[in-house]
Amino acid sequence: MFFSVGERGHSAVEFYCFGSGLFMVNAFNDSTVQHSYAYFGIEEKLVAMNETKIQPHWWSKTLAGLFAGFFLSMGIVGIFAWLGPDGLTLQISEEQRLWKTQFNMWIITPIWLTILSFVYLFKTGKQAWTWLGGLACLTITIVAGLRGVL
Repeated sequence: MFFSVGERGHSAVEFYCFGSGLFMVNAFNDSTVQHSYAYFGIEEKLVAMNETKIQPHWWSKTLAGLFAGFFLSMGIVGIFAWLGPDGLTLQISEEQRLWKTQFNMWIITPIWLTILSFVYLFKTGKQAWTWLGGLACLTITIVAGLRGVL
């Protein structure tokens, strides 16, 4: 059941009744949803709906995960390569260096895809770029410092 008060292009309120005590109220201002609430008669509480959406900015979040996430995963693996067991110093044998290099090469993709999977939990694309880009710069700077020290 649906009730509407006012015009959709201006200020308006819509009421939806879904049965069994569930009501939904949408308050519009200039044809955009300002507030959306659901009322559950059984629990008698007002729950704000659609307050935080993950969907907006998905292009910029995806690009942040692809590019900044890639460099972040490279930095994480670089830190592990230099600080991990035996490091990448001249004291390890050629066979150990081969295995360690191969492992580091193959572990980049799972780390990168994990970052890409969780990038959509950021509220905005700007926030995703800021955090992932900042962490990528930090990890690559740490790797450059470790290469100079070790």
